[in-house]
Amino acid sequence: MKGIHAVFVAALLIAAASSQCHAQQYTTDWVANTFGTDAAHVGNAARSMWVAPEGVVYTASMWDENEGGIAIYRNGQSAGSIGEHAEFQGGAITGNASHLFAALQFNGTDGSGAVGRYDRVTHARDLTIAVSADTTERWADVITGLATWQQFLYASDFPGNRVRIYTTAGTWVRDLAVTGPGALATDTQGNLWIAQRATGTVQHMSPTGAMLGAIDLGASARPSALYFDPAKQHLLIGDQGPDMDVKSYDVSAAPFLVRTFGVRGGYLDTSTGTKGQVGPKRFTRITGLGKDAAGNLYVLNNPWGGTWDLGRNGGTDLHAYDYAGRFRYALQSLNFEGIAAPDPLTDGAYLYGGTNIYSGTAGGSFVANTVDPFSYPSDPRIDMNDQGRGEHFAQLAAVGANRILVAAGQNPDIFYLFHFNAANGYVAIPDASIPGAAFNTAARIRNGFCLDSKGGIWAGLDKTNAIWHYPLTGFDAGGKPAWGAGIATAIPRTVAPLSRIIYLPDSDTMILAQGIVGSADWTAIGTRIEVYHGWLAGNTTAPDPVIKITAPNPKSITAAGNYLFVGYVHTVPNIDAFNLSTGSLDATLANSSPDTVYVGNDVDSMYGLRSYRRSNGEYLITKDNYNGSSIVVYRWNP
Repeated sequence: MKGIHAVFVAALLIAAASSQCHAQQYTTDWVANTFGTDAAHVGNAARSMWVAPEGVVYTASMWDENEGGIAIYRNGQSAGSIGEHAEFQGGAITGNASHLFAALQFNGTDGSGAVGRYDRVTHARDLTIAVSADTTERWADVITGLATWQQFLYASDFPGNRVRIYTTAGTWVRDLAVTGPGALATDTQGNLWIAQRATGTVQHMSPTGAMLGAIDLGASARPSALYFDPAKQHLLIGDQGPDMDVKSYDVSAAPFLVRTFGVRGGYLDTSTGTKGQVGPKRFTRITGLGKDAAGNLYVLNNPWGGTWDLGRNGGTDLHAYDYAGRFRYALQSLNFEGIAAPDPLTDGAYLYGGTNIYSGTAGGSFVANTVDPFSYPSDPRIDMNDQGRGEHFAQLAAVGANRILVAAGQNPDIFYLFHFNAANGYVAIPDASIPGAAFNTAARIRNGFCLDSKGGIWAGLDKTNAIWHYPLTGFDAGGKPAWGAGIATAIPRTVAPLSRIIYLPDSDTMILAQGIVGSADWTAIGTRIEVYHGWLAGNTTAPDPVIKITAPNPKSITAAGNYLFVGYVHTVPNIDAFNLSTGSLDATLANSSPDTVYVGNDVDSMYGLRSYRRSNGEYLITKDNYNGSSIVVYRWNP
């Protein structure tokens, strides 16, 4: 009996060791943020910046899920934050030796159009200044510029067409009439430089309102950030127009252009890189400029992408350069409430988001911004009238050498399609939407959506009780895809109401997830997932296996190879891997590197997971991490 007992114990130990080994057959990594931990992560979607003389950098954001809206950086590292995560509008910030001043987000007490004053040591707000008469704006910026000089605070009231002057204690001094004022800078005498973004001009005005001149950058220029360099008597102007650079004007007398900094054309330039490619001096949307006492230059970019919800804008991309213009480092937070899909043409080396492309490990590299606002001004990813909150959730297919990108929002019922070609490099060219004219339907998608790996589109059109398949018919000479007429298949009764659709062409496998029976929440997943092998071959009624989800609140699913991956909301950040042949739960991906990678709380988006089986058999699974403003990357070898 002792021998039997010993064998039994040994078997248990082997099983436990095997289970532990199996659980560790994956690695946890991240991209889209310079830092992978919650405490150190780069703040989300910074849209303005102030640099203190000692080199401390402050950025303002409309929303950061896990920290205050003003992020603080020292020597390229996160140094904490100020305020609540939804306290600031994000569009304007400035400071002096003792305080910061930042535009506040709409709230029930002050509405919009107010500025908060914050003690730089205690981080406490000690004053609120009502600047604009426009107190009802929830999304657009009302205060578009802030600057200080001695005991004075200057604030651009955009809808009021004025620059307002206060003491830093909040006492109103006077108003200066200026049409469409934006970014502000002050010289050593307290004279103002006022950017007028829409007209491509920068006005020069005394504190009493006397006109001192102007700089006309040209009709296509969009001056978006200003910094006055007192040591050189130069005015630095960040240009969001087609030049995408920093212009330096000598303003010691009549202003004249001294030099420019950055590649002309920025990330869209084709003479020094591929169109869309980002990097040092290949700027995107410049939103902040500053220097410290050592002469280091800081350029804040907010890459293109994001509609009316300014907290889901293109991300934070802060570049630091030394006094000679040599690149020092970048701080990047390029994803919030979005996901990137592994690229089959690079065997998963590149990850395509709704607006950005990433690669690498341990934070990865920001490869490209795929939005071209000048060639495609109606791109839905930057259309302020779009009904989505920002199309940062991607699906990607590669057919031959052609890529098809689908971009959508957090819980979407409309999906936008794009293609790529050699002439446009990394830029995604807008094609169509579903629903839309190209698919001859106005019905919203409330019963699941899938772009399959062969470019076919599958959509559960609302109130049609059918799964619609739009087969890819080919590409034109410019790489634009086309699809055939929709083919309807009745939704199996056993999985109604249908919530998700995934089709795997290589194995002719259809995966259908049921919603919650009796619930009006069409974005939720229930407990039943049906797997049909041979769907296009005719098996649309006999699922095998049927997967029963026992963990609470499934929210997002994705599939590749022989596995279905399930993520959950309001519970755990884990991803469960179910075998598509047996229906068994074969693994749970939690976090193999908790000390270096923060994986967030959950997945609260319908399409917040993507997956791909690489040529070596490894599974690549990406997960939206809205808590840490990043994308979690799992690599799993079953």
